[in-house]
Amino acid sequence: MGPENKRRRLLPWAVVGLWVIVIAVAAMFAGKLTDVQRDEAVDYLPASADSTHVEKVRQELPGGETTDLIVVYHRDGGLTAGDRAVADGQLARIASEQKLTAPPRGIPSEDGTTLMYPIASAVPDRPGVDREAVQIAFVEDVRAVTTADSGTGGGSGLDIEVGGAGALQSDMEAVFESIDGTLMIATVLVVAVLLIFTYRSPFLWIVPLFVVGAAAVSSMAVVYGLVQGFDTVVSSQSSAIMTVLVFGAGTDYALLLVARYREELRRVPHPYDAMRIALRGCGPAVLASSGTVAAGLLCLLAADLNSSSGMGPIAAIGVVCALVAMLTLLPAVLVLLGRRVFWPLIPVHGSEGKQRRSFFAAMGTSAARRPVAVLATGVVALGALALGVLNLPGTLKQEDSFIDRPESVVAMAHLAAAYPEQSAQPISIMAPTGTADAALETARSVSGVADAERGRSGGGWTEITVFAKDAPESAGETATIERLRSTLDDETYVGGPSAQQIDLADTNARDRMYVIPLVIIAVLLILVALLRSLVAPLMLVFAVVVVWGAAMGIGGLVFEPLLGFGGMDPGLALLSFVFLVALGVDYGIFLMHRMREEALKGAEPEAAALTALRTTGGVIASAGVVLAATFGVLASLPLVMLAEMGILVAVGVLLDTFLVRTYLVTSASVLLGRKVWWPGALSKPPAAPFPDEERDDRDRESVTTGA
Repeated sequence: MGPENKRRRLLPWAVVGLWVIVIAVAAMFAGKLTDVQRDEAVDYLPASADSTHVEKVRQELPGGETTDLIVVYHRDGGLTAGDRAVADGQLARIASEQKLTAPPRGIPSEDGTTLMYPIASAVPDRPGVDREAVQIAFVEDVRAVTTADSGTGGGSGLDIEVGGAGALQSDMEAVFESIDGTLMIATVLVVAVLLIFTYRSPFLWIVPLFVVGAAAVSSMAVVYGLVQGFDTVVSSQSSAIMTVLVFGAGTDYALLLVARYREELRRVPHPYDAMRIALRGCGPAVLASSGTVAAGLLCLLAADLNSSSGMGPIAAIGVVCALVAMLTLLPAVLVLLGRRVFWPLIPVHGSEGKQRRSFFAAMGTSAARRPVAVLATGVVALGALALGVLNLPGTLKQEDSFIDRPESVVAMAHLAAAYPEQSAQPISIMAPTGTADAALETARSVSGVADAERGRSGGGWTEITVFAKDAPESAGETATIERLRSTLDDETYVGGPSAQQIDLADTNARDRMYVIPLVIIAVLLILVALLRSLVAPLMLVFAVVVVWGAAMGIGGLVFEPLLGFGGMDPGLALLSFVFLVALGVDYGIFLMHRMREEALKGAEPEAAALTALRTTGGVIASAGVVLAATFGVLASLPLVMLAEMGILVAVGVLLDTFLVRTYLVTSASVLLGRKVWWPGALSKPPAAPFPDEERDDRDRESVTTGA
């Protein structure tokens, strides 16, 4: 047995064996990722904001961080003496069973329909204490008491709900806990169905699905290692996005590689050699594709918002793991299985694929026949869709973050209606203890403040609790918070749930100014290196930016008018830009790289563009549908922010796949001709065949003849 034949037999088995070890080790740690996910307020807040500083100081005060709840008793016709007795009895029981920071005090509404009891419990600030678990347990215990007397509760017309910031956070945690399993199952099912439909084989679809599953397990294990080794913060949101990216991007790479491998199997007798040529042909495109996604995601590190900056490296790890699996494990498994894995459509050596006029060939011909008209019509259509951004809803309020209204949201709605003269959601002020009295008096004098009282002290800080006259997260309360911040001295910080929403919106606006240019520059540099051109990269980036604008416009047309979403998450614009630009350029890379291959063979620009679209159009369409479907799974989750993200990215990917890549990029390439490759060598007519193409031809000839 010659050395080449020996390598053909041993290398695939060695790769599979190595991956078996990797998967076995990774599986031990991947399942632990859920246990180290953190969804505390500071994990989503801007690093430098006032509200973040307030949250950090609150955790250091005596007793640690507090969980603030409001127990609400409401009867439409007015509370009865029996209702008040129920409330007094339940609050007495809560006070006896829980360590509250102060005795419960009922505050009746002026119309007599509602009675609220603000209560708080401190979270022990000791090493090893799971603060989230303690907070959730407190909320659950309080709710258990309020629902115990079912005979005198809601069934008799008395509505009892537990609301407040702590209850909202607990309900959010409950949703996040259900996301991981639901998202994984739904994503696997969607990808499996699409792969079966794409390959029309009872066996082939299993291979890429198995490999992308290995990539997902590996990525979760790597992220868990980062948490343990570097105290990296992983939120449920970033974990969900990573899962979607691994399955979406990984399946896209698999589709491209399998399609190219199938082509080479018809030209080359041995699967090992066919895979080697396929990897050489599409490997640079896959590498550049994953590089653009990873580089775009890593640009999020420049964001001040903790949730955005933390998501960048975590999602990038998922993309890199998907890339490594698809360029090593997938080729090895396919080579070992041989041609029979394609049954019943087995690519026989020496055969020709079905020469039929494909849908994408027809689209390319129409784009080449009237390139100016096609390009102008497409740009106008995308521009018209982008006008929908004028109808985007305002900033998403906390109580509007759920698709279904949980108990905490119902409670806050009752409070807003029953106490119009005062907000039921406190504003927290952290002042140096030496100036706390002056800060308290100043806060009471600020217009829009209904009440203010001194809270806990410790570590040189004193907490002041302020209630505004206006409803939570309303324009009036926002103005009150701004007045507090401008009136109080620079060493005093204003925070709380409403202040956090203000800081989120402001920080996201600043992050967009820095991160978006970074993403564009990073993607451009990678495209220039791959395509050896300036014009083609600029064309591709312009195209995906236009797609992002159109997708945002569609969001403005459907979010509130059709879906009833009460607002838009402040980070949606930035994150959707990063995903759509980085992922959208993928398809441009697949198309333009194949176009460059055809140009290297000496094809004229129009012929190169049409051949590239004909040969890659089906793969790009399949990849686009898979990626859109995986992000579309997010739209089925019960959180508005994830649903909005899924809708925007899915719509943008479909626009990019079926309009921009097929029509606009093709027509623009036909119009520009060789100028699309300027200033590279391909912008000038070639004098002789290019070395890369000669090498591939020699490879095919040698493996065919056995030389």
